[in-house]
Amino acid sequence: MRRRDIRNIAIVAHVDHGKTTLVDAMLKQAKVFRDNQVVQERIMDSNDLERERGITILSKNTSISYKDMKINIIDTPGHSDFGGEVERVLNMVEGVLLVVDSVEGPMPQTRFVLKKALEFGHAVVVVVNKIDRPSARPDFVINSTFELFIELNASDEQCDFQVIYASGIKGQAGLSPDNLAEDLGPLFESIIGCIPGPHIDKDGALQMLGSDFPLLLFYSSFYFVTNIEYDEHKGRIAIGRLHAGVLRRGMDVRVCTTEETCRFARVSELFVYDKFIRVAAEAVEAGDICAVCGIDDIQIGETIADKITGKPLPAIRVEEPTVKMAFSINTSPFVGREVCYQIDILKINSVDQQFNTE
Repeated sequence: MRRRDIRNIAIVAHVDHGKTTLVDAMLKQAKVFRDNQVVQERIMDSNDLERERGITILSKNTSISYKDMKINIIDTPGHSDFGGEVERVLNMVEGVLLVVDSVEGPMPQTRFVLKKALEFGHAVVVVVNKIDRPSARPDFVINSTFELFIELNASDEQCDFQVIYASGIKGQAGLSPDNLAEDLGPLFESIIGCIPGPHIDKDGALQMLGSDFPLLLFYSSFYFVTNIEYDEHKGRIAIGRLHAGVLRRGMDVRVCTTEETCRFARVSELFVYDKFIRVAAEAVEAGDICAVCGIDDIQIGETIADKITGKPLPAIRVEEPTVKMAFSINTSPFVGREVCYQIDILKINSVDQQFNTE
């Protein structure tokens, strides 16, 4: 069965196509912040390095409420160097918002993230962003995106994607590039109408798998860790989505790497994402994204399962990198000699300067 009150989505795009700015507008219009609250730009880029570089590096999740519907949003990196972050989060969602620049159209990272989303069988809503730019060419962008779907062997249902035209910086969206609404209402309606709710086994046993950023997944009778955070007071925090059953605070669970390698643990604290913060919860039902504390040695790719009947899930597979580098000590025959040579040069220069001065 599927839950009808939750939508889990990832927002994916090529770098600098306005993805994080669009998330800002979604958060503000969903009343996540007070009207008089001072909020910085690119709210989701909370890491110091992200703010310095102006790019998203780590996948991060939040949630908003729209017409009694909870929408869990995962903001992902747009740079190809951090593509692994995107691959891991796609395990947790049922659909993606593919953000494409209204001038540039699909770019290399657009192809990569779309390919991964289609492989998972996710529904896709195409958002043509920055439609307010004078040089916008929406027809070209849509045609190029459709051709990309065909090249990536998308199914007929996936090729029949919903298109939304938006201006993330203005907080407007619409079904036509020439007729935008005053807010992002058409975008929210498309998310609810085009992205299915999470498929769950409400009465199944617990299962969860661990990955390497702040998210958790629950499958059948298990919980799959997709990401990990760290808190000075709570220690390691596993984050993911519950696919079956109910996870409760204080529950005894089994943590498995393989069927032969398992250990027991207890969930000390349990959190769900409400707007922009984590909120303590006594229990989480299947389909929702949550954070689990109390398992200090949890690793990404491990499965948090039912204590009695739990079994491990297949580990998350991330595409191998195209460039491999090895860092090691200098094993050259001349190791150490370069430094001595440089020191001798410095001494000679110093003596010359003193001689000339005298």
